Amino acid sequence: MKNTNKTSAYDVLLRLPRARCWLPAYCACALMLGTPHVFAQSAASFPTKPLRIVMGFTPGGTSDLVARSVGQKLTEAWGQQVIVENRPGGASNIAAELVARAAPDGYTLLLVTVANTINVALYPKLAFDIEKEFAFVTNVATTPNIIVVNPALPARNVKELVAIAKSRPNELHHGSTGIGTPQHLAGEIFKAMAAVKMIHVPYKGAVGALTDVLAGQIEIFVGAVPSVVTHVESGRLRAIGVSSLKRAAVLPKVPTIDEQGLRGFETASWFGFAVPAATPRDVVNKLQSEMARGVTRPDFRSRMNGAGAEVIANSSEEYTAYIKSEIAKWGRAVKLSGATPG
Repeated sequence: MKNTNKTSAYDVLLRLPRARCWLPAYCACALMLGTPHVFAQSAASFPTKPLRIVMGFTPGGTSDLVARSVGQKLTEAWGQQVIVENRPGGASNIAAELVARAAPDGYTLLLVTVANTINVALYPKLAFDIEKEFAFVTNVATTPNIIVVNPALPARNVKELVAIAKSRPNELHHGSTGIGTPQHLAGEIFKAMAAVKMIHVPYKGAVGALTDVLAGQIEIFVGAVPSVVTHVESGRLRAIGVSSLKRAAVLPKVPTIDEQGLRGFETASWFGFAVPAATPRDVVNKLQSEMARGVTRPDFRSRMNGAGAEVIANSSEEYTAYIKSEIAKWGRAVKLSGATPG
């Protein structure tokens, strides 16, 4: 039955007493009535001021390259400056919390990486909920991990590496860029799927790990493709396999781990964008549309390919679903490894 006693905002205005307090009440009701129109206007004219991309890493590296390259494309499209703010610390948690608490107007964006989905399991008491406090715009680019060995180790493919590891349990050492990093967990997933035992050696970044694997101090390194590609091409390191489901464009002759028998093996580093969850949907859509247009242009693709990355530019809905799947996958890997924050 229809409720005939429903009170509208206009009824409230009509019933206000003719007293000195009428102005605040009137303004409050008018603001309530005008809110949808205000949001519609802001989305239509967005952006009208500079934007800020916050990232949880120091300058340099693929994350910084992606953030600044996307910012440049947005500036070219909208004529507004895009400031990249580096807020390293806490495995990107400091940057994520800052953006989660920012005004939900589309002007403050977080560069989201695989680290943010790993952190859900790695840090049990985060100050924010990544699934509830962010709206995910688009996943811009991805770069696979790669397993490389010192040429002194007589392994040329996954089958041979597994055979050696099984014949020498807990004798081989695999280095990574640190505990709880995608490269560390990729190594743990590899060991579990191949049923081998190797010793993990964490480093504070790729430089130390590369130095030791090149010198033969450790036999194996699991790293991001951009960090090792020059050493593979020079022959100083031997590539065993890449972790994506398709071969890396920058190393097309190196087969995937999946095609070498460990079916379903897939890990990667990726780079996308998110805004606070309450950001109006049409603003999120406008950001996604312009980012997708900019990053699929030839010059951007060329820049990413040169860094060992490939462009994705998926929809907001696709990226949101991917985030959920990554949280589940890396949660299992963190549990398997027993990793805790360093």
